[in-house]
Amino acid sequence: MENQTLTAIQGLRVGHAQNLDGPTGCTVILCPPNTVGGIDQRGGAPGTRETDLLRPMHLVQHVHAVLLAGGSAYGLNAADGVMRYLEEHGIGFDVRVGVVPIVPAAIIFDLDVGNPAIRPDAAMGYAACVNASADSVTEGCVGAGTGARVGGMYGIEFACKSGIGTAIIELDNGIRVAALMVVNAVGDVVDEKGQILAGVRQPPEGKSFAGSLNALRTLANLAPSANTIIGVVATNAQLTKEETNKVAQMSQDGVARAVRPAHTLMDGDTIFALATGSAGPANVSLIGAYAAEITAQAIRRAVQMATALAGLPVGADFQQSLK
Repeated sequence: MENQTLTAIQGLRVGHAQNLDGPTGCTVILCPPNTVGGIDQRGGAPGTRETDLLRPMHLVQHVHAVLLAGGSAYGLNAADGVMRYLEEHGIGFDVRVGVVPIVPAAIIFDLDVGNPAIRPDAAMGYAACVNASADSVTEGCVGAGTGARVGGMYGIEFACKSGIGTAIIELDNGIRVAALMVVNAVGDVVDEKGQILAGVRQPPEGKSFAGSLNALRTLANLAPSANTIIGVVATNAQLTKEETNKVAQMSQDGVARAVRPAHTLMDGDTIFALATGSAGPANVSLIGAYAAEITAQAIRRAVQMATALAGLPVGADFQQSLK
């Protein structure tokens, strides 16, 4: 399997669009027919669109695209462009007089990284669809990860650059589980041993990592609505809507493994789950367990693949400078 990204799930296409003057951007995941969607939203300050319909006991079973965007709540406007693209291609929920594309969306807060007046809009969402392909997904400071940062607990001046990351694993019988994550955490991203990959830098010099849990002791409050992990986990297994929601729920464990702190009151942590069904039925607990693992890997790749931008250093360069 040469492609080690989300698009190794057959039928999924991913497209980025961005404005480096923001910097900000959006990422769209276009789904094959009959893709079942689910969601788990853990943070206390989400920015989302069309999420209730993904939950059990709601009519709609299938989704046509998922949008991830910067721009805070303004960035949800990019979903209009995704809907226009899908409608032009006759893709959507059949309402007899036409189609209504189902496009769940979630955003990160990146207004503090550069120019807050530049945000993803409908034109950018449409452009991301035009750019979508089944090729290996570009990672780092592109698409919805363009303006992402981690470690904003003491303010943007002590943060590190982040981005978007993806990873995949192949199980028995051709079952695949993949993740695509946009990482905009208030604290640290850590490796499997708990070592900080990128995160909060210690004021006033900013030459060492503060350690987010240590930093929390000195703060009365976190910055409002400024911290989020959003993303998609996907499998080619055949799952019901209830099972797909369970996979989304279990994948949030991967956020907790790679991010400190996670799921705070001021986070918007939101993960969508997609099941394309092309590989046949599978054990939902197995899929969910590996969804958590691959989510953690994708989060770590988001900071490892990032490049310095908007005056923010990356964790790898920062650690190198300490040697």
